[in-house]
Amino acid sequence: MQFGRISGLFSSMGRWTQHVPSQCAVCRAWPAQRVCDACTARFAQPADRCRRCALLVPPGIEVCGSCLQHPPTLDACVAAVTYAYPWAQAIKAFKFQADPGWARALAMLLRSAPSVEEALTQADWVFPIPLSDRRLSERGFNQAALIANAVAPAKTSAKTLLRLHDTEAQSGLSRAQRLRNLRNAFMVEPHFAPQLKGCRVVLLDDVMTTGATLDAAAATLRDSGVQHITGMVIARTERE
Repeated sequence: MQFGRISGLFSSMGRWTQHVPSQCAVCRAWPAQRVCDACTARFAQPADRCRRCALLVPPGIEVCGSCLQHPPTLDACVAAVTYAYPWAQAIKAFKFQADPGWARALAMLLRSAPSVEEALTQADWVFPIPLSDRRLSERGFNQAALIANAVAPAKTSAKTLLRLHDTEAQSGLSRAQRLRNLRNAFMVEPHFAPQLKGCRVVLLDDVMTTGATLDAAAATLRDSGVQHITGMVIARTERE
């Protein structure tokens, strides 16, 4: 994807959401939208990613070796950027410093990524990964839901995929531990379940680390008859 398109999207976002001058959160240029065009071009460069798990791969490779050996529940997965500076700091500010103003900026970053527009167009529904009631109460908002509503408001439903209980913090856990942690954590709202048979769905979250959360949610949707599931995240961590 050309930098011009990414920069143009952020310029449009800036005109759309801001009515007063502001500093770029990265380089502090003034005036600018939340992330200026120069920083977006510098830190959101296109990259080759596995189409099943969104990890970085060498040019010409479509599916990484891990996904070939152990296919994930997701049919496809896209990520806008790697979880690194400055996006890691932006997402942390969004989630943990009560700054929901990042939602539209990160949504525009996501929409600039390859395959995202196509996946959103083909999807019947966009489901944000839900938070537990306790986490939602603490934070005051679901960051994935805010992003989903910004990228596809007409298709987003935040009340279809439900979180049944709170889970231990995932940071520091292996993939196997995360999967155990998430066992029976999700369900589909019973009255909505019949409408999902044969549908194409986008599962949206802010960050993908091991993929355990998206995998557990996708398995729940499979049980309701969903035909195709695309995982969609702002940032993807890379294996050490």
